[in-house]
Amino acid sequence: SLSIQKSQNLFNLKFAAKELQRNSKKCDKEEKLEKAKVKKAIQKGNMEVARIHAENAIRQKNQSVNFLRMSARVDAVAARVQTAVTMNQVTKSMAGVVKGMDATLKSMNLEKISALMDKFEHQFETLDVQTAQMEDTMSSTTTLTTPQNQVESLLHEMADEAGLDLNMELPQGQTGSVGTSVASAEQDELSQRLAKLRDQM
Repeated sequence: SLSIQKSQNLFNLKFAAKELQRNSKKCDKEEKLEKAKVKKAIQKGNMEVARIHAENAIRQKNQSVNFLRMSARVDAVAARVQTAVTMNQVTKSMAGVVKGMDATLKSMNLEKISALMDKFEHQFETLDVQTAQMEDTMSSTTTLTTPQNQVESLLHEMADEAGLDLNMELPQGQTGSVGTSVASAEQDELSQRLAKLRDQM
């Protein structure tokens, strides 16, 4: 019957949200493993290998965030479906969106799930069940590109933990890109301001 079908769809959405969370945790574990490899490579003085693992770690971190965001989005859609079911507002077009839902959710493909959520959200817009449009936080670029500044700061973090100075390991001419971080620049600026204040007193 239709009501059984509705509750099954709701269960599938909620299950998918949990599954996405699990995938996020898997990425967190992978990130930790990669970080440990970064530290080992730095200790051996192998910067090229360290950089590769640092990039992997950042990629896993970003993927983890994406899974978590999508989990929250699916959860929000599930809540709206529940409201529509309760208020008997499930339309034929919404039922149509639900048809191909299972395969998409099982795929755990973020782009496909994002497109499915778009369709659901469009249904809710036309129904006016939706109070505020969830922003589409998923962007495929974050999972593919690795921000170099994040890679640099992770390399530093691991070097600090390993008790090594990264600038010693790098060939001449490269120190600038890694050496001066935003934080130390801000710190210098702060020191200068304090010095000026002291002079004025």
